[in-house]
Amino acid sequence: MHATIIDLFGWLPAIIIPLATIVQLGAILRHRSTAGVSALTWLLFGVANIGLYIYTEKYGDIQAIAGLLGSAVLDFLIAGLALMGYGSPDSDNLTVSDPTAETIHSADSLS
Repeated sequence: MHATIIDLFGWLPAIIIPLATIVQLGAILRHRSTAGVSALTWLLFGVANIGLYIYTEKYGDIQAIAGLLGSAVLDFLIAGLALMGYGSPDSDNLTVSDPTAETIHSADSLS
């Protein structure tokens, strides 16, 4: 196969893989929650991208760097957000057991 065609096909995963990851990250930020996001899945994607980067042995190619290493960083970011429970009620500072919250709730029930 001609080298130019191979190079063009190299750009497909370099664009699609990070784009797909950015779509997921955008959804997390838009909804302000990682509800339904599997931390393990995104952690495995990150490890797989690093493994594929090493396997291809194209350490200086922008396609490999952007498509695999760049995506791995985003994958780990998504996994970290999911592990921290970004957007979950447990991550808020005000909880039901907070005396201030109970006082506010009690005052509301009087009216």
